[in-house]
Amino acid sequence: MFVLVEMVDTVRVTPWNFHRQLNETVAEELNKKLANKVVYSVGLCICLYDITKLDDTFIFPGDGASHTKVNFRYVVFHPFLDEILVGKIKYCSQEGVHVTMGFFDDVLIPPESLQQPAKFDEAEQVWLWEYETDEGAHDLYMDKGEEIRFRVTDEVFVDTSPTGPTAAVTDATQQPGQSTVPPADESGEKKEAPYTLIGSICEPGLGLLSWWNT
Repeated sequence: MFVLVEMVDTVRVTPWNFHRQLNETVAEELNKKLANKVVYSVGLCICLYDITKLDDTFIFPGDGASHTKVNFRYVVFHPFLDEILVGKIKYCSQEGVHVTMGFFDDVLIPPESLQQPAKFDEAEQVWLWEYETDEGAHDLYMDKGEEIRFRVTDEVFVDTSPTGPTAAVTDATQQPGQSTVPPADESGEKKEAPYTLIGSICEPGLGLLSWWNT
């Protein structure tokens, strides 16, 4: 679930921090820059583990700060495929069951990866497993806050780096003084998660812990 990743970066230290130990300042700057951030194709950065190498420090013309190339190791949340994890149900939607790990919220178990047969209860906004027994079917609800065990089947990284402004389309019939900015509800876009785990519970022993502990 957690791995150590070797990284290289150039750390800028401001003049008012020159009186401090370089290692201490560099560690603080690296954590400010990376902690709780997703690095594309790497995972969710948690905290600095150690600094393995500090190169020479330079001060460039027009910038009073120092710049130091640093080799370091960082603790990263990046589960391997087929790893089994335990989280809590955050909420359910037509897209599937959304799970949180506490520090990481972007886990999705799609409908086809639930215990089958599965059904979405529109009124309660929860998924349920129609569990068949000799006495008939029993509806096992996947309620918010329940602990759930799942297998990681895929991961999705999305590059959310800022992009340049798009050119505005001008309407030839627009009257002078009329705004070209679309209303907020039309221009608003759903924010994509930079890192999403896709899970599955469609095998024995997976799903709500309460299903298998009784």
